[in-house]
Amino acid sequence: MRWNDPEHGLIDPAEFIPIAEDTGLIVPIGEWVLSTALRQNRAWQQQGRPLLPISVNLSARQFRQKDLVDNLRAILADTGQPARLLELEITETALMQDIEETQAKLQEISAMGVQLVIDDFGTGYSSLSYLKRFPVHKLKVDQAFVRDLTFDPDDAAIVTAIIALAKGLGLETLVEGVETREQLDVLLSLGCARFQGSLFARPLLPERAEEIFRPQLEPASRA
Repeated sequence: MRWNDPEHGLIDPAEFIPIAEDTGLIVPIGEWVLSTALRQNRAWQQQGRPLLPISVNLSARQFRQKDLVDNLRAILADTGQPARLLELEITETALMQDIEETQAKLQEISAMGVQLVIDDFGTGYSSLSYLKRFPVHKLKVDQAFVRDLTFDPDDAAIVTAIIALAKGLGLETLVEGVETREQLDVLLSLGCARFQGSLFARPLLPERAEEIFRPQLEPASRA
């Protein structure tokens, strides 16, 4: 998501999302993003693109809304998208607020068929015991552990541990923030299979869908 302001130009979400979160504007923005993303996925399907799930970040404030589940149902119905093609990414920190309410809401969303992903995993202060209680399907390894991966053995150890934990719990793992071929090679050697980052595609307009569905990697360098 980008804000193209006529006076200030392109504004990064790192600048305006925290303000939207503080003011409460993140709730209508989040609903608009969810609806827009699902409509775009339907448009791609109508163009003959493969049936792929689309992943949308859910802010902590949005997740706490009492009518969240009803809104999800309404947006899915309105956009004509099956719940199984929607992934909701929720940060580890957001999930650890009011555990009982969180668990009940996650179970209700999961029962709809929506996939649940813990975003920025490894950066919060959660109890691992809750992982077996929450009906989540995937862990996203935070990019903080990828940035220095090629020369910091501690980061490699953390990523290895998260992969092993996810595998033991029957969860998928996705590593975000992959920017170089060297990082990718290390992650592949650690057993990672799914990735996200500028190495594969930078933020693109929907019109450039070919680059999204068929990313082109630079060939690996040879010593």
